[in-house]
Order: sequence, then structure tokens, then C-alpha cells
Amino acid sequence: MVEDSFPARSPLPKDLRVFHDVARALTSSLDLDSILGAIMEQMEQFFEPESWSLLIVDEEQQNLYYAVAAGRSSQDRNLRVDMGEGIAGWVAKHGEAVIVSDPSSDPRFAAYAASVRCAICIPLRSRDQTLGVIELVNYRAATLTTETTAFLRVLCDYAAIAIQNVRAVERIQELTITDDCTGLYNSRHLFSVTESELERSRRFNLPFSLIFIDLDHFKRVNDLYGHLTGSRLLAEIARTIKHNVRGIDSAFRYGGDEFIVLLPQTGKDAALEVTQRLLHSLHETRYLLSEGLELRMLASFGIASYPEDGSTIQEIIGAADEMMYLVKNSSRGNIAVAQRGFIHER
Repeated sequence: MVEDSFPARSPLPKDLRVFHDVARALTSSLDLDSILGAIMEQMEQFFEPESWSLLIVDEEQQNLYYAVAAGRSSQDRNLRVDMGEGIAGWVAKHGEAVIVSDPSSDPRFAAYAASVRCAICIPLRSRDQTLGVIELVNYRAATLTTETTAFLRVLCDYAAIAIQNVRAVERIQELTITDDCTGLYNSRHLFSVTESELERSRRFNLPFSLIFIDLDHFKRVNDLYGHLTGSRLLAEIARTIKHNVRGIDSAFRYGGDEFIVLLPQTGKDAALEVTQRLLHSLHETRYLLSEGLELRMLASFGIASYPEDGSTIQEIIGAADEMMYLVKNSSRGNIAVAQRGFIHER
């Protein structure tokens, strides 16, 4: 008879089981909500607070939003907390942990004494940067010991690692679909997005339109001022394009000095209005002012729409491209629409 050479597995102590569960969550998923949820569940079991929450710093808006919230904090899920506001905002601003046993005696938090008997708030830190905070309100006092406080700090480190990992993956994904020069989506991402839009439009019987843009005489800029200056010009023109389209629209650098704009749920007439706005904005803007230049640019525009100009992405791009070349080979600085021809802008 062959005996098992390994001893029977003994039950893990509670704190080791927690670390084991959290470590498994970190290594088995990149879904931030599920990872942070698992971490916060362990905190709830240890400290038994009336409410608990994890807030993440929004660097752009300089405030915090609730990523996880339970108990009374769940009512605040859609609210934002300004940096410095309340206990969580103070901790996020100063990057220091706070244990408040009597808010009424602390001038920083006396205003919250009516609803807060006691609170623990610890920042989630990485490389001297505060990523967020974990806040436990009205916990059981008996659960607060040196060991559990140390345990809480370790869980906060886990949460910070989770946030950093997810952000790193998001950044890598962003780099794979973004054009380095302009910051617009690249042509690889164009076909992924437009195929998804085509499928959605077919399913719900919706139109969409594409604008094909080719800059006029861009080669002269490269020849006169060099390719580095030409790249800066492309980046500035990309900002003009982004400024003149809606949030649901997508702009792509198709290649060289060519761009494509995808307009979901947009027919030809509305697409023409957007294109006219783009043409006029492009013409009125002075580019490369920081380099002592005041360049004015024109472009040739072609418009095509689903479903009337094609049933595939290749057909619709081809129709828009054909219209762009119709302009390019004649007047330039103008617009042509599939099945309609020129729109006389000048």
C-alpha cells in the first residue's frame, strides 16, 4: 500500500486564510471591482463596522469617488468627496492614516461627530502617491488591537497593488490602440471599433457615418520645416478634430496625414454639419504658434454612411475615401458626400 507522503492539511488561522484569499483574488483577476470587494469583505469580518467604503482618487478632478461602499456608506455611492473634505478627504489630501475615537474632540472632524462615533481611515499609497483611502465607520472598539491595525495596513497595501496593476494593464491596452504622434486611436483600433458599430447598427437598425480627412499640401510643411515640425502640426490638428466632435464619436489617425472620424447614430445630414464645422475650424485656426509660425491648413473631406453606401466597413470606408479623392483631385479644401457629390463651401 502506498501512503501519502504529504501530511494532512491543517486548518489555516483566520488571518492567514484572509491573506490567502486576497492573494488569490489579486493573481486570478484584473477586475478591480471584484478584487477590492474581496478585500473589503475581509475588513468587514474583522472590524464589523456599521459602514465601510473604499474611495479612489480622481487625479483629473481632484476629488474621490466611491469604488466600494456598504452599510450606510452605500447611500453615498454616487457622491464625490473633495480633497480635504471630511475624514476620507483629509486622509487623501495629507496621505496620513487617522484613527478617530471621539470626533467631537478633534477640531478637524468635529462637524461629523453627530454621525460618527469612531472611524479608521487609511490611505492607499504607492510611490509616495495616494491612490485612494479605506474608511471604516463606527466599528466595534474591541476589534481594534495592534495586530488588527497591522492587518488593516497590509490589506491596504494589497488594495494599492490591485489598483496599480489594473491601471498598468489599462495603460498598456491604451498604448496598443493609440497613435503616438496625435493621441488619437490608431488604424488597428479603427477596424475593431467600426466592426462593433456596424454590428450594433445592424441589430438596432441605426445609421452611422464616416468622415475621411486628408490634409492638403501637408508635404510642403515637412519639406520646409522638417518632419519633427510636421509631427507637431499633426498633433495640433488632432486636437482640433477632437474638439469638434461629440463624446460618443471616435477619431482615428488612418495613416500619414489622413484621419477618419466615426459618427455613431448619425445620418448624412448631421454628418455634413459636423464636417462643415471641422472644415471651418481647421481653416480658422493658426497652427504652430509656439514655433513662431502661423500656419493655416485646409483638408479634403469625404463622407459616407451606413447603410446606403455599403454593407461592410470596407465598402463604407471606400466610399468615403472615393469622395475625399474627388475633392483632392479638384478644388481641395472642400467636402464631397457619397451619392451627392461636392458641397460647395468656397
